[in-house]
Amino acid sequence: MARSVIDQHPDEYREDLNPEYGAGQNEGPVEYECRTAYEIKELHAVLRELRDDELKRVPVLVEGSRLEQGATYIDLRHPEAGEFKALGGMVAGTDNWYVPKSAMDYELWNLLTGIGNTDRLGLLAPSGVSGPIM
Repeated sequence: MARSVIDQHPDEYREDLNPEYGAGQNEGPVEYECRTAYEIKELHAVLRELRDDELKRVPVLVEGSRLEQGATYIDLRHPEAGEFKALGGMVAGTDNWYVPKSAMDYELWNLLTGIGNTDRLGLLAPSGVSGPIM
């Protein structure tokens, strides 16, 4: 029977030999610790096209939150980089406003990521939008 890595070391050395054991592994449903874009005053200027009720629907990971490996995010501090898939061990830093795609409705996500197709924006489609709102 195979032993897990954590069981291969004596108790007194386990933490030293396996710091952050399980980092980057996706186990069970992910619960993000977030605040909303509405709560981050700097984002009001960046997302000036969004109403207050829409800003309240944009979750932003708090600093120190671990990203789910393989999940899709956008960093609203660096929106020009576009959406990306998280790698194992990625953590939200002070220079990040990571928004998880899985925690948003698709129309608002499409608006944030610059999809200009009005069919994909639904009721959020402002007139004349052809690129990102940022």
